[in-house]
Amino acid sequence: MTYMLAVFRSRSQAIDCNRKLSCAGIKCSLVNTPKEAHIGCGLSVKVDANQAERAKKLVLAARFTTFYGFLSMTSAGGTTFISPMR
Repeated sequence: MTYMLAVFRSRSQAIDCNRKLSCAGIKCSLVNTPKEAHIGCGLSVKVDANQAERAKKLVLAARFTTFYGFLSMTSAGGTTFISPMR
């Protein structure tokens, strides 16, 4: 399964982003940023790939100051693959 991660360096802004996306009707959840991302500790907002474009617009419009970027996360056979998302 493939997901989009909106990665933050601030827990409070990740929580706020999750709330805003949920209020906009986007199915999302708060997750620990995977170690494979090599970003350090933090929280990310996980969104299904089919809602990624809508979520990206909302996240960028909110102008979060600790927003790191978008990553694509794919899990297959017990392995997690992380790559930048444009």
